[in-house]
Amino acid sequence: MSYYFEQAATTDLLTAYPIGAAFLEGPATLDRQALHELQSQRFTRVIERAWQVPFYQRHWRAAGLQPGDIRTLDDLAHVPVFTKKDLMASVAHAPPLGDYHGLSDAQDGISRVILHTTSGTTGDPQPLFFGAPDREIQNILLARAYLLQGLLPNDVVHSVYGFGMVNGGHYLRETILHYTTALLLPAGTGAETRSRQQVDLMHRFGATVLVGFSDFLRKLADVAAAAGLVPGKDIPVRMISGQINHASRDELAQAWGGAETFDWYGVGDTGIIAAEGPLRDGLYLWEDAHFIEIIDPDTARPVPQGATGNICVSVLFKDGIYPIIRFDTQDVTSLLPPDPSSGIGFRRITGFGGRSDNMIKLRGVTVYPTAIGPLLQSIPGVTGEYVCRISRVQNEMTILIEYDGHDAEASDTISRHLREQLGVRLSIELVAPGETAALTGLEQRQKPTRLIDDSG
Repeated sequence: MSYYFEQAATTDLLTAYPIGAAFLEGPATLDRQALHELQSQRFTRVIERAWQVPFYQRHWRAAGLQPGDIRTLDDLAHVPVFTKKDLMASVAHAPPLGDYHGLSDAQDGISRVILHTTSGTTGDPQPLFFGAPDREIQNILLARAYLLQGLLPNDVVHSVYGFGMVNGGHYLRETILHYTTALLLPAGTGAETRSRQQVDLMHRFGATVLVGFSDFLRKLADVAAAAGLVPGKDIPVRMISGQINHASRDELAQAWGGAETFDWYGVGDTGIIAAEGPLRDGLYLWEDAHFIEIIDPDTARPVPQGATGNICVSVLFKDGIYPIIRFDTQDVTSLLPPDPSSGIGFRRITGFGGRSDNMIKLRGVTVYPTAIGPLLQSIPGVTGEYVCRISRVQNEMTILIEYDGHDAEASDTISRHLREQLGVRLSIELVAPGETAALTGLEQRQKPTRLIDDSG
């Protein structure tokens, strides 16, 4: 047996983090006290490991903490958060891999190590580290989501998550192959498999499930229609699971012949954190694997339940290579209580609401670039592709919008529509279909870029 699978011990992991019926009959039924006890038990191991990592030693001692000061989850209120900026500073401090991991221990034979990076959507790619057990737990938790959402043993899953150094495509592939019996079509991004070729593959092999980011999946529906293929008939898609924009999910579903759409949330450092179930009423937090706080972006203090704030996560299973304690993802959401009717006792989040570090304030009004896309869906002639360009010096934002209609007044119409919806006037520049692709990276990236800062 390879070092990886020997160290992963997946049978034991599936007992600790069950999926399918075993999840619904096990962790999902825990009351809040029993869940807190389980979280506390797992948290203790992560804290012990984190104190052995140089990044945490430096970060926590700078805040006046010493070993033994962090004993329970209640002590997290005294622990400083960290962000991707801190991780990249660690890389600069100890290039090229940083010091927020226990890689030196692993090189002594303690653990098999896997290296990926982030996509670099918001800056330089960040190294990501996985040991065999925590990587397989991430895969297990993603399989938990797919099965809860309705993945069947004979499904044909077409994935548009990218490969290369980013984790997405590899993560999805391992999940499907290790923990389901579905057939996988690992097409990747449009740069890896051309869009027309992707829809031909879906047609030929009878794809029933699509997984990926909704922007590119929506584009593939248009490519299929242009090729004379009828989504839902010639391509029998019944389910879409991925990073779904809730405001435009109905349009995505209709574009694929009425397929059911399901959202899930995670980041490269943590893997999946939350996912929708059949009710599609909030995303269930995998609270047996994570301790989640919703914090104020400015003070890092927890906000009241229901208020909007940043997702701050402590991962309860990463006690090996890369422990994560109070990671401020800077992704915005709000917290919901458990839904008793679902049979799942975990709390929920409303979903991804934008990034606080990409939030734009224009004349006192908050604008999230990712929220603009759904507002364009109902306008005739707009393809749905756009990119925002911000000049912070002039406090102005221009939106380049792809348009294939013939209305001479379209620019003014769109400007008025966005002003009514957002409460602030934006400059509009209409461009031909396909002209924003070089700026957004729609074909090349898992997550298209929707904001370009021209401030210099």
